[in-house]
Amino acid sequence: MRAPSRLGIGAAAVAVASAVTSAFGYLVPVLGARTLAASDLGALATVLAIAGIVAVPSTGLQIAVAVHRAKRPGATARRAGWLTAAACAALVAMLAPVADALLDVPAPVILLLAVYTGAIVLAGRWLGELQGDERFLRLALGMSVLAAGRYGGLSAGLLLDAGLTGSMLIGTATALLIPAVLPVLARRVRGARAGMTITARQVFTACSATLAMLVVSYADFLLARHLLPGHESGAYAVGTVLTKGAIWAPQVVTVLLLPRLAKGSRRALVVALGLVTASGTVLVTASAVAGGLAFRFAGGEDYVTLGRYAPVFAATGALYALVFVLINAQVAAGAKWPSAPLWAGTGLLVVAAEFVVPHTFEAIMWCATGTALLLLMATAVPNVARHRRIRSAPATD
Repeated sequence: MRAPSRLGIGAAAVAVASAVTSAFGYLVPVLGARTLAASDLGALATVLAIAGIVAVPSTGLQIAVAVHRAKRPGATARRAGWLTAAACAALVAMLAPVADALLDVPAPVILLLAVYTGAIVLAGRWLGELQGDERFLRLALGMSVLAAGRYGGLSAGLLLDAGLTGSMLIGTATALLIPAVLPVLARRVRGARAGMTITARQVFTACSATLAMLVVSYADFLLARHLLPGHESGAYAVGTVLTKGAIWAPQVVTVLLLPRLAKGSRRALVVALGLVTASGTVLVTASAVAGGLAFRFAGGEDYVTLGRYAPVFAATGALYALVFVLINAQVAAGAKWPSAPLWAGTGLLVVAAEFVVPHTFEAIMWCATGTALLLLMATAVPNVARHRRIRSAPATD
């Protein structure tokens, strides 16, 4: 493995870059609320939601490229990157003829969004190369470039009071700078040999796993919105802020150790699970001690009385964080359908919440926790089985 000091610096840089990305992501809707009319603000929220969903393949592409690159140094993903980006852009562009009628979003905005999302998805190729090569300082810089290109232009347009279409135009122009800058950061060291090109199946597998992780972690929130009265679903939404925090707080661990997982390192998996468990333990304990404060921070004074539920929401997120480590380990190992347990778990959660348990705040909350626990057990089994098969092989590190 890399020297601990260099790995620590890389971890800090990636963590900071992740924080910068989150801050930029929150800035856009805040600015929109202050500069746009109500109708345009709703359209902006729709645009951001579509961009967020369609950009999921960017993360999947990054994971697939990182795994492939770690196993085969110098491997290229030019064709896969462009095809993935083009497919996502085309998918968004197909909404243009019906966007005005169905979503109340002008067709020109959707067409700009298609180009915008294509540039964002394409970024996954170069970030994956940097991650797979374990060049974490450059990866952090690349993540910052992506955040600036993704949100900087939109923010500037809103600050300039350019309106929805004008802001989207500036945002798209800025996003197109991403594919110009990232290749420079990801340029291979002179003399490096080209490896095998990544396949469409590898990208699809990683994208499917990424999408499944997103869906299962949001399923209880959507069910609460569907099944609970308005005030209770709002309170549940505040609780899920704690869940998401527990999920994403330790994600830097997976980013750093994914290349080692791709090389079959058992130690990397143990370290990743240990660090994510420690993170979850701290967050659940803090939620148990200061649940009211956690709900006040997440939603305001009106939700302090729900503090007793804070440890449950945090525990759900902590369990999902472990599940996501194990799913990424399966992707790194080349499993064919690593997302299958997640899709099955999502279906089980929907059936249980809709038809089995009462339609109450507590019932949906405990269904989500139970689903996360079942998924942890289900995803642990193939990882244990795989490491038993290779126990006799020498360690890679």
